[in-house]
Amino acid sequence: MTDHRTESDSRRLLRRLRDTLAEPGAGQERLDRIVRLIASSIGTEVCSVYLFRDDNTLELCATEGLKRESVHKTRMRLGEGLVGRVAKTSTPINTANAPAEKGFRYMPETGEELYSSFLGVPIQRLGEKVGVLVVQSKQARQYSEDEIYALEVVAMVVAEMSELGAFIGEGEALQAPHKHPVMFRGGTGQEGAAEGRVWLHEPRVVITNPIGDDPVKELARLNKAVTDLRLSVDAMLTTTETMDKEHQQILEAYRMFANSRGWMRRMEEDIARGLSAEAAVEKEQSAARARLETVPDPYLRDRLHDLDDLSNRLLRILTGQGQDTGAAMPDDPILVARNIGPAELLDYGRKLKGVVLEEGSVGSHAAVVARALAIPLVIHAELITTEALNGDHILVDGDQGIVHLRPEDTIAHAFRDKIAMQAEAQTRYASLRDLPATATCGTSIALHMNAGLMADLPSLQGSGADGVGLFRTELQFLIRSHV
Repeated sequence: MTDHRTESDSRRLLRRLRDTLAEPGAGQERLDRIVRLIASSIGTEVCSVYLFRDDNTLELCATEGLKRESVHKTRMRLGEGLVGRVAKTSTPINTANAPAEKGFRYMPETGEELYSSFLGVPIQRLGEKVGVLVVQSKQARQYSEDEIYALEVVAMVVAEMSELGAFIGEGEALQAPHKHPVMFRGGTGQEGAAEGRVWLHEPRVVITNPIGDDPVKELARLNKAVTDLRLSVDAMLTTTETMDKEHQQILEAYRMFANSRGWMRRMEEDIARGLSAEAAVEKEQSAARARLETVPDPYLRDRLHDLDDLSNRLLRILTGQGQDTGAAMPDDPILVARNIGPAELLDYGRKLKGVVLEEGSVGSHAAVVARALAIPLVIHAELITTEALNGDHILVDGDQGIVHLRPEDTIAHAFRDKIAMQAEAQTRYASLRDLPATATCGTSIALHMNAGLMADLPSLQGSGADGVGLFRTELQFLIRSHV
Protein backbone atom coordinates (compact mmCIF):
# COMPACT_ATOMS: atom_id res chain seq x y z
CA MET A 1 0.00 0.00 0.00
CA THR A 2 1.26 3.49 -0.84
CA ASP A 3 2.47 5.62 2.08
CA HIS A 4 0.52 8.92 1.78
CA ARG A 5 2.94 10.71 4.13
CA THR A 6 5.80 9.84 1.78
CA GLU A 7 3.70 10.95 -1.18
CA SER A 8 3.26 14.31 0.51
CA ASP A 9 7.00 14.55 1.27
CA SER A 10 7.83 13.65 -2.33
CA ARG A 11 5.46 16.24 -3.75
CA ARG A 12 6.82 18.85 -1.35
CA LEU A 13 10.38 18.03 -2.45
CA LEU A 14 9.48 18.32 -6.14
CA ARG A 15 7.76 21.66 -5.60
CA ARG A 16 10.82 22.97 -3.77
CA LEU A 17 12.97 21.59 -6.60
CA ARG A 18 10.84 23.40 -9.18
CA ASP A 19 11.09 26.65 -7.24
CA THR A 20 14.84 26.19 -6.94
CA LEU A 21 15.22 25.67 -10.68
CA ALA A 22 13.09 28.76 -11.35
CA GLU A 23 15.43 31.00 -9.37
CA PRO A 24 17.89 33.09 -11.41
CA GLY A 25 21.49 31.99 -11.54
CA ALA A 26 24.08 30.19 -13.61
CA GLY A 27 24.10 26.44 -14.17
CA GLN A 28 26.55 25.68 -11.37
CA GLU A 29 24.50 27.71 -8.90
CA ARG A 30 21.41 25.68 -9.76
CA LEU A 31 23.26 22.39 -9.24
CA ASP A 32 24.62 23.59 -5.91
CA ARG A 33 21.14 24.57 -4.73
CA ILE A 34 19.72 21.23 -5.84
CA VAL A 35 22.19 19.11 -3.85
CA ARG A 36 21.62 21.24 -0.72
CA LEU A 37 17.87 20.88 -1.14
CA ILE A 38 17.96 17.09 -1.57
CA ALA A 39 20.34 16.56 1.36
CA SER A 40 18.14 18.56 3.73
CA SER A 41 14.90 16.99 2.45
CA ILE A 42 16.07 13.37 2.73
CA GLY A 43 18.03 13.93 5.92
CA THR A 44 21.52 12.94 4.77
CA GLU A 45 24.88 14.60 5.25
CA VAL A 46 25.89 14.22 1.60
CA CYS A 47 24.20 14.69 -1.75
CA SER A 48 26.25 14.72 -4.95
CA VAL A 49 25.57 14.95 -8.67
CA TYR A 50 27.91 13.22 -11.13
CA LEU A 51 27.41 14.01 -14.83
CA PHE A 52 28.97 12.53 -17.95
CA ARG A 53 31.80 14.53 -19.49
CA ASP A 54 31.89 12.12 -22.44
CA ASP A 55 30.51 8.66 -23.15
CA ASN A 56 32.86 6.98 -20.66
CA THR A 57 33.76 9.60 -18.04
CA LEU A 58 31.76 10.82 -15.03
CA GLU A 59 32.64 14.02 -13.20
CA LEU A 60 31.61 15.25 -9.76
CA CYS A 61 29.75 18.44 -10.72
CA ALA A 62 28.10 19.45 -7.43
CA THR A 63 28.10 18.27 -3.82
CA GLU A 64 26.76 19.04 -0.39
CA GLY A 65 28.90 17.37 2.29
CA LEU A 66 31.99 16.31 0.33
CA LYS A 67 34.98 18.60 -0.06
CA ARG A 68 34.15 21.53 -2.31
CA GLU A 69 37.61 21.54 -3.90
CA SER A 70 36.90 18.10 -5.41
CA VAL A 71 34.08 19.46 -7.61
CA HIS A 72 35.02 19.28 -11.34
CA LYS A 73 38.26 17.52 -10.35
CA THR A 74 37.04 14.07 -9.27
CA ARG A 75 36.38 11.85 -12.28
CA MET A 76 35.85 8.14 -12.88
CA ARG A 77 35.32 5.80 -15.79
CA LEU A 78 32.03 4.14 -16.64
CA GLY A 79 31.79 1.05 -14.40
CA GLU A 80 34.46 2.29 -11.99
CA GLY A 81 33.49 2.44 -8.31
CA LEU A 82 29.91 2.38 -7.04
CA VAL A 83 28.99 5.54 -8.95
CA GLY A 84 30.38 4.09 -12.18
CA ARG A 85 28.48 0.84 -11.56
CA VAL A 86 25.19 2.69 -11.16
CA ALA A 87 25.84 4.54 -14.43
CA LYS A 88 26.85 1.40 -16.33
CA THR A 89 23.97 -0.81 -15.16
CA SER A 90 21.31 1.95 -14.92
CA THR A 91 20.38 0.29 -11.61
CA PRO A 92 20.34 1.85 -8.10
CA ILE A 93 22.86 0.72 -5.47
CA ASN A 94 21.69 0.88 -1.85
CA THR A 95 24.12 -0.21 0.85
CA ALA A 96 24.70 0.47 4.54
CA ASN A 97 28.42 -0.32 4.21
CA ALA A 98 29.76 1.17 0.99
CA PRO A 99 33.47 0.31 1.56
CA ALA A 100 32.54 -3.39 1.80
CA GLU A 101 30.76 -3.36 -1.58
CA LYS A 102 32.43 -5.04 -4.54
CA GLY A 103 34.16 -2.52 -6.77
CA PHE A 104 34.16 0.27 -4.18
CA ARG A 105 36.66 2.99 -5.09
CA TYR A 106 37.99 5.27 -2.36
CA MET A 107 38.46 8.88 -3.50
CA PRO A 108 40.53 10.60 -0.77
CA GLU A 109 40.19 14.06 -2.32
CA THR A 110 36.44 14.06 -1.54
CA GLY A 111 36.63 13.19 2.17
CA GLU A 112 34.02 10.48 1.74
CA GLU A 113 35.74 8.08 4.16
CA LEU A 114 33.51 9.57 6.87
CA TYR A 115 30.34 8.20 5.26
CA SER A 116 29.20 4.60 5.48
CA SER A 117 25.83 4.39 3.75
CA PHE A 118 25.42 4.96 0.01
CA LEU A 119 22.42 5.29 -2.29
CA GLY A 120 23.03 6.05 -5.96
CA VAL A 121 20.38 6.23 -8.69
CA PRO A 122 20.93 6.80 -12.42
CA ILE A 123 20.07 10.13 -14.01
CA GLN A 124 18.84 9.13 -17.45
CA ARG A 125 16.42 10.15 -20.14
CA LEU A 126 15.02 7.73 -22.72
CA GLY A 127 18.08 5.52 -22.83
CA GLU A 128 20.51 8.43 -22.69
CA LYS A 129 22.80 8.25 -19.67
CA VAL A 130 23.10 11.70 -18.08
CA GLY A 131 24.77 10.91 -14.76
CA VAL A 132 24.27 9.63 -11.20
CA LEU A 133 22.56 11.17 -8.16
CA VAL A 134 24.07 10.05 -4.82
CA VAL A 135 23.19 10.50 -1.15
CA GLN A 136 25.47 9.33 1.70
CA SER A 137 25.40 9.45 5.50
CA LYS A 138 27.67 8.61 8.41
CA GLN A 139 25.07 6.36 9.96
CA ALA A 140 25.06 2.81 8.57
CA ARG A 141 21.55 2.70 7.13
CA GLN A 142 19.66 1.02 4.34
CA TYR A 143 17.57 3.58 2.52
CA SER A 144 13.88 2.65 2.31
CA GLU A 145 12.04 1.81 -0.91
CA ASP A 146 10.14 5.08 -0.58
CA GLU A 147 13.42 7.03 -0.32
CA ILE A 148 14.81 5.22 -3.37
CA TYR A 149 11.64 5.97 -5.29
CA ALA A 150 11.70 9.64 -4.28
CA LEU A 151 15.34 9.97 -5.38
CA GLU A 152 14.55 8.29 -8.73
CA VAL A 153 11.74 10.77 -9.35
CA VAL A 154 14.05 13.69 -8.54
CA ALA A 155 16.75 12.20 -10.81
CA MET A 156 14.24 12.04 -13.64
CA VAL A 157 13.41 15.74 -13.19
CA VAL A 158 17.14 16.58 -13.09
CA ALA A 159 17.56 14.68 -16.38
CA GLU A 160 14.73 16.66 -17.97
CA MET A 161 16.15 19.97 -16.78
CA SER A 162 19.60 18.95 -18.05
CA GLU A 163 17.99 18.25 -21.43
CA LEU A 164 16.55 21.78 -21.40
CA GLY A 165 19.98 23.25 -20.60
CA ALA A 166 19.05 24.39 -17.07
CA PHE A 167 22.60 23.79 -15.79
CA ILE A 168 24.39 25.59 -18.59
CA GLY A 169 25.53 29.18 -18.35
CA GLU A 170 28.18 31.43 -19.80
CA GLY A 171 31.61 30.17 -18.81
CA GLU A 172 30.23 26.94 -17.33
CA ALA A 173 32.29 23.76 -17.46
CA LEU A 174 29.29 21.66 -18.47
CA GLN A 175 28.51 21.27 -22.14
CA ALA A 176 25.09 22.27 -23.40
CA PRO A 177 23.08 19.29 -24.67
CA HIS A 178 22.80 18.79 -28.44
CA LYS A 179 25.58 21.26 -29.15
CA HIS A 180 28.82 19.27 -29.30
CA PRO A 181 30.06 17.08 -32.18
CA VAL A 182 29.13 13.38 -32.02
CA MET A 183 30.26 10.49 -34.22
CA PHE A 184 28.12 7.37 -34.67
CA ARG A 185 29.52 4.08 -35.95
CA GLY A 186 26.87 1.96 -37.64
CA GLY A 187 26.69 -0.29 -40.66
CA THR A 188 26.50 0.29 -44.40
CA GLY A 189 23.00 0.01 -45.86
CA GLN A 190 23.79 1.79 -49.11
CA GLU A 191 27.13 3.20 -50.18
CA GLY A 192 27.74 6.86 -50.90
CA ALA A 193 28.46 10.09 -49.05
CA ALA A 194 26.19 13.03 -48.34
CA GLU A 195 26.24 16.30 -46.40
CA GLY A 196 23.09 18.01 -45.25
CA ARG A 197 20.77 18.95 -42.39
CA VAL A 198 18.89 16.60 -40.07
CA TRP A 199 15.21 15.97 -40.75
CA LEU A 200 13.70 13.80 -38.02
CA HIS A 201 11.05 11.36 -39.18
CA GLU A 202 9.51 11.54 -35.70
CA PRO A 203 10.65 14.74 -33.92
CA ARG A 204 11.62 14.33 -30.29
CA VAL A 205 9.03 15.20 -27.67
CA VAL A 206 10.31 17.89 -25.31
CA ILE A 207 8.79 17.99 -21.82
CA THR A 208 8.84 21.47 -20.32
CA ASN A 209 6.63 20.73 -17.29
CA PRO A 210 8.07 17.69 -15.49
CA ILE A 211 6.49 18.63 -12.15
CA GLY A 212 2.71 18.58 -11.72
CA ASP A 213 0.90 20.92 -9.33
CA ASP A 214 -2.50 19.18 -9.29
CA PRO A 215 -2.38 15.35 -9.20
CA VAL A 216 -6.13 15.08 -9.85
CA LYS A 217 -5.82 17.18 -12.98
CA GLU A 218 -2.73 15.25 -14.16
CA LEU A 219 -4.46 11.89 -13.61
CA ALA A 220 -7.43 13.10 -15.64
CA ARG A 221 -5.11 14.17 -18.46
CA LEU A 222 -3.36 10.80 -18.38
CA ASN A 223 -6.62 8.84 -18.39
CA LYS A 224 -7.99 10.83 -21.34
CA ALA A 225 -4.76 10.41 -23.31
CA VAL A 226 -4.65 6.65 -22.64
CA THR A 227 -8.30 6.34 -23.70
CA ASP A 228 -7.52 8.18 -26.96
CA LEU A 229 -4.49 5.93 -27.45
CA ARG A 230 -6.53 2.76 -26.96
CA LEU A 231 -9.21 3.98 -29.38
CA SER A 232 -6.60 4.78 -32.02
CA VAL A 233 -5.03 1.31 -31.71
CA ASP A 234 -8.47 -0.33 -31.89
CA ALA A 235 -9.27 1.72 -34.99
CA MET A 236 -6.06 0.56 -36.68
CA LEU A 237 -6.89 -3.05 -35.85
CA THR A 238 -10.27 -2.77 -37.62
CA THR A 239 -8.36 -2.74 -40.91
CA THR A 240 -6.45 -5.97 -40.27
CA GLU A 241 -7.60 -7.46 -43.57
CA THR A 242 -5.52 -4.86 -45.43
CA MET A 243 -2.27 -5.27 -43.47
CA ASP A 244 0.39 -7.94 -43.33
CA LYS A 245 0.65 -10.40 -40.44
CA GLU A 246 3.73 -8.74 -38.92
CA HIS A 247 2.02 -5.33 -38.80
CA GLN A 248 -1.05 -6.92 -37.24
CA GLN A 249 1.06 -8.60 -34.54
CA ILE A 250 2.68 -5.25 -33.68
CA LEU A 251 -0.72 -3.62 -33.23
CA GLU A 252 -1.89 -6.55 -31.09
CA ALA A 253 1.16 -5.97 -28.87
CA TYR A 254 0.30 -2.27 -28.75
CA ARG A 255 -3.22 -3.08 -27.59
CA MET A 256 -1.90 -5.45 -24.93
CA PHE A 257 0.45 -2.81 -23.52
CA ALA A 258 -2.14 -0.03 -23.82
CA ASN A 259 -4.49 -2.08 -21.61
CA SER A 260 -1.79 -3.15 -19.13
CA ARG A 261 -2.90 -2.42 -15.57
CA GLY A 262 0.67 -2.55 -14.29
CA TRP A 263 1.86 0.08 -16.79
CA MET A 264 -1.05 2.34 -15.90
CA ARG A 265 -0.63 1.82 -12.15
CA ARG A 266 3.05 2.78 -12.24
CA MET A 267 2.28 6.00 -14.11
CA GLU A 268 -0.50 6.84 -11.66
CA GLU A 269 1.94 6.34 -8.76
CA ASP A 270 4.47 8.61 -10.46
CA ILE A 271 1.84 11.33 -10.75
CA ALA A 272 0.89 10.85 -7.09
CA ARG A 273 4.57 11.41 -6.24
CA GLY A 274 4.52 14.78 -7.96
CA LEU A 275 5.27 14.26 -11.65
CA SER A 276 3.22 15.64 -14.51
CA ALA A 277 1.41 13.20 -16.80
CA GLU A 278 4.09 13.62 -19.49
CA ALA A 279 6.94 13.06 -17.04
CA ALA A 280 5.22 9.95 -15.62
CA VAL A 281 4.97 8.45 -19.12
CA GLU A 282 8.60 9.27 -19.87
CA LYS A 283 9.79 7.85 -16.54
CA GLU A 284 8.22 4.50 -17.39
CA GLN A 285 9.57 4.73 -20.93
CA SER A 286 13.10 5.30 -19.60
CA ALA A 287 12.71 2.29 -17.30
CA ALA A 288 11.64 0.16 -20.28
CA ARG A 289 14.67 1.28 -22.28
CA ALA A 290 16.96 0.46 -19.36
CA ARG A 291 15.48 -3.06 -19.24
CA LEU A 292 15.93 -3.30 -23.00
CA GLU A 293 19.71 -3.02 -22.62
CA THR A 294 19.83 -6.13 -20.43
CA VAL A 295 17.48 -8.41 -22.39
CA PRO A 296 19.35 -10.93 -24.59
CA ASP A 297 16.23 -12.51 -26.12
CA PRO A 298 15.40 -10.77 -29.45
CA TYR A 299 11.67 -11.46 -29.13
CA LEU A 300 11.48 -9.79 -25.72
CA ARG A 301 13.59 -6.90 -27.00
CA ASP A 302 11.06 -6.36 -29.80
CA ARG A 303 8.23 -6.32 -27.24
CA LEU A 304 10.04 -3.65 -25.22
CA HIS A 305 10.48 -1.69 -28.44
CA ASP A 306 6.70 -1.94 -28.88
CA LEU A 307 6.23 -0.42 -25.41
CA ASP A 308 8.72 2.31 -26.31
CA ASP A 309 6.76 3.15 -29.49
CA LEU A 310 3.51 3.14 -27.57
CA SER A 311 4.95 5.55 -25.00
CA ASN A 312 5.98 7.90 -27.82
CA ARG A 313 2.44 7.85 -29.17
CA LEU A 314 1.07 8.62 -25.72
CA LEU A 315 3.54 11.49 -25.25
CA ARG A 316 2.50 13.00 -28.57
CA ILE A 317 -1.14 12.86 -27.54
CA LEU A 318 -0.38 14.53 -24.20
CA THR A 319 1.88 17.26 -25.59
CA GLY A 320 0.32 17.79 -28.98
CA GLN A 321 3.80 17.48 -30.50
CA GLY A 322 2.98 15.41 -33.58
CA GLN A 323 5.03 14.83 -36.72
CA ASP A 324 3.75 18.09 -38.21
CA THR A 325 5.61 20.58 -36.02
CA GLY A 326 5.38 23.45 -38.49
CA ALA A 327 9.12 23.25 -39.21
CA ALA A 328 10.16 23.54 -42.85
CA MET A 329 12.18 20.70 -44.35
CA PRO A 330 15.70 21.92 -45.20
CA ASP A 331 16.87 22.07 -48.80
CA ASP A 332 19.40 19.28 -48.19
CA PRO A 333 17.55 16.89 -45.81
CA ILE A 334 19.18 13.84 -44.26
CA LEU A 335 16.39 11.69 -42.85
CA VAL A 336 17.05 10.41 -39.31
CA ALA A 337 14.72 7.79 -37.80
CA ARG A 338 14.71 4.79 -35.53
CA ASN A 339 13.29 2.75 -38.38
CA ILE A 340 11.10 3.40 -41.40
CA GLY A 341 8.99 1.38 -43.81
CA PRO A 342 9.48 1.36 -47.59
CA ALA A 343 6.24 3.24 -48.32
CA GLU A 344 7.11 6.02 -45.86
CA LEU A 345 10.59 6.33 -47.34
CA LEU A 346 9.17 6.52 -50.85
CA ASP A 347 6.87 9.34 -49.75
CA TYR A 348 9.97 11.47 -49.19
CA GLY A 349 11.24 10.58 -52.65
CA ARG A 350 14.43 11.88 -54.21
CA LYS A 351 14.44 15.08 -52.14
CA LEU A 352 16.43 13.20 -49.48
CA LYS A 353 20.22 13.41 -49.59
CA GLY A 354 20.68 10.42 -47.26
CA VAL A 355 19.11 8.28 -44.53
CA VAL A 356 20.34 7.29 -41.06
CA LEU A 357 18.51 4.64 -39.02
CA GLU A 358 19.01 3.34 -35.48
CA GLU A 359 17.81 -0.09 -36.61
CA GLY A 360 17.33 -1.67 -40.05
CA SER A 361 19.39 -4.21 -41.99
CA VAL A 362 21.19 -4.52 -45.30
CA GLY A 363 18.37 -6.70 -46.63
CA SER A 364 15.53 -4.57 -45.31
CA HIS A 365 13.00 -3.06 -47.67
CA ALA A 366 14.09 0.41 -46.56
CA ALA A 367 17.58 -0.47 -47.82
CA VAL A 368 16.11 -1.63 -51.14
CA VAL A 369 14.34 1.70 -51.52
CA ALA A 370 17.50 3.63 -50.57
CA ARG A 371 19.39 1.78 -53.31
CA ALA A 372 16.60 2.56 -55.77
CA LEU A 373 16.78 6.24 -54.85
CA ALA A 374 20.62 6.10 -54.98
CA ILE A 375 20.98 7.76 -51.57
CA PRO A 376 23.49 6.78 -48.85
CA LEU A 377 22.05 4.78 -45.96
CA VAL A 378 23.67 4.08 -42.58
CA ILE A 379 21.98 1.58 -40.24
CA HIS A 380 22.47 0.75 -36.55
CA ALA A 381 23.46 4.32 -35.59
CA GLU A 382 22.41 3.75 -31.99
CA LEU A 383 20.76 6.63 -30.06
CA ILE A 384 21.08 9.13 -32.90
CA THR A 385 17.38 10.03 -32.65
CA THR A 386 18.01 10.98 -29.01
CA GLU A 387 20.95 13.23 -29.87
CA ALA A 388 19.94 14.81 -33.19
CA LEU A 389 17.75 17.89 -33.61
CA ASN A 390 16.03 19.13 -36.75
CA GLY A 391 18.40 21.33 -38.73
CA ASP A 392 21.63 19.93 -37.24
CA HIS A 393 24.59 19.75 -39.64
CA ILE A 394 25.23 16.09 -40.49
CA LEU A 395 27.65 14.06 -42.63
CA VAL A 396 26.72 10.54 -43.79
CA ASP A 397 29.45 8.16 -44.91
CA GLY A 398 27.59 5.17 -46.31
CA ASP A 399 30.88 3.52 -47.42
CA GLN A 400 32.21 3.28 -43.85
CA GLY A 401 28.87 3.24 -41.98
CA ILE A 402 29.84 6.41 -40.09
CA VAL A 403 27.77 9.50 -39.27
CA HIS A 404 29.18 12.82 -38.04
CA LEU A 405 26.60 14.96 -36.24
CA ARG A 406 27.46 18.64 -35.79
CA PRO A 407 30.99 17.95 -37.14
CA GLU A 408 34.01 20.11 -36.50
CA ASP A 409 35.26 22.19 -39.43
CA THR A 410 38.29 19.95 -40.05
CA ILE A 411 36.03 16.87 -40.36
CA ALA A 412 33.63 18.71 -42.66
CA HIS A 413 36.45 19.89 -44.96
CA ALA A 414 37.93 16.39 -45.24
CA PHE A 415 34.46 14.97 -45.93
CA ARG A 416 33.83 17.48 -48.72
CA ASP A 417 37.14 16.44 -50.31
CA LYS A 418 35.86 12.85 -50.29
CA ILE A 419 32.58 13.88 -51.94
CA ALA A 420 34.55 15.81 -54.60
CA MET A 421 36.69 12.73 -55.34
CA GLN A 422 33.56 10.58 -55.70
CA ALA A 423 32.02 13.14 -58.05
CA GLU A 424 35.19 13.08 -60.14
CA ALA A 425 35.02 9.27 -60.29
CA GLN A 426 31.39 9.46 -61.41
CA THR A 427 32.43 11.81 -64.21
CA ARG A 428 35.01 9.27 -65.38
CA TYR A 429 32.41 6.49 -65.27
CA ALA A 430 30.01 8.64 -67.29
CA SER A 431 32.62 8.97 -70.06
CA LEU A 432 32.62 5.16 -70.40
CA ARG A 433 28.87 4.65 -69.99
CA ASP A 434 27.86 4.72 -73.65
CA LEU A 435 30.73 2.59 -74.93
CA PRO A 436 29.64 -0.89 -76.07
CA ALA A 437 30.23 -3.80 -73.65
CA THR A 438 32.45 -5.68 -76.07
CA ALA A 439 35.09 -8.19 -75.03
CA THR A 440 38.55 -8.32 -76.62
CA CYS A 441 37.37 -11.36 -78.62
CA GLY A 442 34.70 -9.21 -80.24
CA THR A 443 31.71 -10.63 -78.30
CA SER A 444 29.19 -7.98 -77.22
CA ILE A 445 27.31 -8.42 -73.94
CA ALA A 446 23.91 -6.90 -73.16
CA LEU A 447 23.83 -5.29 -69.69
CA HIS A 448 20.48 -4.93 -67.91
CA MET A 449 19.63 -3.37 -64.55
CA ASN A 450 17.59 -4.75 -61.66
CA ALA A 451 14.50 -2.80 -60.59
CA GLY A 452 11.59 -3.17 -58.22
CA LEU A 453 10.07 0.27 -57.96
CA MET A 454 8.93 3.02 -60.27
CA ALA A 455 11.61 5.08 -58.53
CA ASP A 456 14.21 2.86 -60.20
CA LEU A 457 13.18 3.72 -63.77
CA PRO A 458 14.62 7.25 -63.96
CA SER A 459 18.00 5.64 -63.32
CA LEU A 460 17.75 3.56 -66.51
CA GLN A 461 18.86 6.26 -68.90
CA GLY A 462 21.77 7.37 -66.75
CA SER A 463 22.96 3.83 -66.04
CA GLY A 464 23.77 2.98 -69.64
CA ALA A 465 21.87 -0.32 -69.29
CA ASP A 466 20.08 -1.80 -72.30
CA GLY A 467 16.92 -2.34 -70.27
CA VAL A 468 15.46 -3.92 -67.14
CA GLY A 469 16.53 -7.52 -66.71
CA LEU A 470 14.83 -8.29 -63.38
CA PHE A 471 11.82 -6.53 -61.92
CA ARG A 472 11.10 -7.44 -58.26
CA THR A 473 7.31 -7.55 -58.08
CA GLU A 474 7.14 -8.25 -54.31
CA LEU A 475 8.04 -4.66 -53.52
CA GLN A 476 4.85 -3.47 -55.20
CA PHE A 477 2.83 -5.39 -52.61
CA LEU A 478 4.91 -4.22 -49.67
CA ILE A 479 4.39 -0.54 -50.36
CA ARG A 480 0.63 -0.73 -50.99
CA SER A 481 -1.66 0.50 -48.24
CA HIS A 482 -4.58 -1.64 -49.50
CA VAL A 483 -5.26 -4.60 -51.74
